[in-house]
Amino acid sequence: MKTAAQIAQALQEKFGSAVTATTEFRGEHTVTVALGSLKALLKHCNGELGFDFLVDVSSVDHMGREPRFEMVYELYGYGHNQHLRVKAAVSEDESVPTVSDIWATANWHEREAYDMMGIDFEGHPDLRRILMWEGYPFHPLRKDFPLEGIPSDMPEVAFTGIAPLEGGPFVTCSGGDTVSREPRSRGALK
Repeated sequence: MKTAAQIAQALQEKFGSAVTATTEFRGEHTVTVALGSLKALLKHCNGELGFDFLVDVSSVDHMGREPRFEMVYELYGYGHNQHLRVKAAVSEDESVPTVSDIWATANWHEREAYDMMGIDFEGHPDLRRILMWEGYPFHPLRKDFPLEGIPSDMPEVAFTGIAPLEGGPFVTCSGGDTVSREPRSRGALK
């Protein structure tokens, strides 16, 4: 059984100069790969190296640096119990190849990165917004998005009044012990 360090070394040997760095920090191993080889490396990780679980896909905005974005893939193999992180730098004008055909769970992760950061995923089967409404012109997790938000022309997007579920049958109450906070204890669910 190979360790994550040995797997990272094997990836560097197989993909050569496409692997731009391998790092270890607190026992976690990261492989940084050129965007052009990202999908091939991830497919190899799944098919040949036994990373059968895509834990997470996230993106980082390095505003002021080129390339601006970085894609981060967290992989885990149930057969060998190893964790591996794979990173790839992405410019604003580049597309990232989808890996939803390798791991089905990537579908929603990629949609979130598209919605929140504006990163396009080439070959994605259903690339549309997942949190913001269609037609929203901004990407709220970019560092240049103002903390106070941007006024919208869409009415009733958010409200400041009482939440519609407050006191409802599926809402727990604050205070007291855990039993008395449950909706069942108030007779709300029958």
